[in-house]
Amino acid sequence: MNRHPDIDGRMGLFDAEGCRKYLCASERRRFLAAAATADLTTRLFCQLLAITGCRLSEALALTPKRLDPETGRVIFRTLKRRRRIFRAVPVPPDLMRALQLMAAAKEPDAPLWGWCRQTGWRHVTAVMARAGIAGPQASPKGLRHAFGVANAENNIPASLTQRWLGHARAETTAIYQQAVGGEERAFAERLWRFGRSIAGG
Repeated sequence: MNRHPDIDGRMGLFDAEGCRKYLCASERRRFLAAAATADLTTRLFCQLLAITGCRLSEALALTPKRLDPETGRVIFRTLKRRRRIFRAVPVPPDLMRALQLMAAAKEPDAPLWGWCRQTGWRHVTAVMARAGIAGPQASPKGLRHAFGVANAENNIPASLTQRWLGHARAETTAIYQQAVGGEERAFAERLWRFGRSIAGG
């Protein structure tokens, strides 16, 4: 049976208790600020997750040869596909330079981070705690969802978001349009003003 993405806890942006599973814009800023105070390897790992929306396992699989400074993109292997599929996601120049410096001491096929999944998770959640973020969104998946929501709020084409996130189906990407963005809030504020004028007049 197909379930609506708002109800389905696996796909939707809220869990079974109605709690948000993505970082909002202010939490994302706090997370990046807290990451900036961490050690270099943790900082770069957290920035990569937040800025590209990649999966934890995809970040951990990143190798020096998959950094493409000429185009300013990082190449991820999309790990939730049966076939070998790669996708390129742009990153800011300062992050690319820092990743290149980190990669200089590595073999081309060696992972940039020699961490297991649990270690990567622990580093991310420790930064979440320092940023004062708690709840279902305080996880690497919360950063991935936050990236999708931020794209929707900034009117990034859904097809581009789908490519950057490595979604096989457009329906998966469409869940991010459900989040309250600036345009939706502007409509709501017009409605609130209308309600106040009725109450006052």
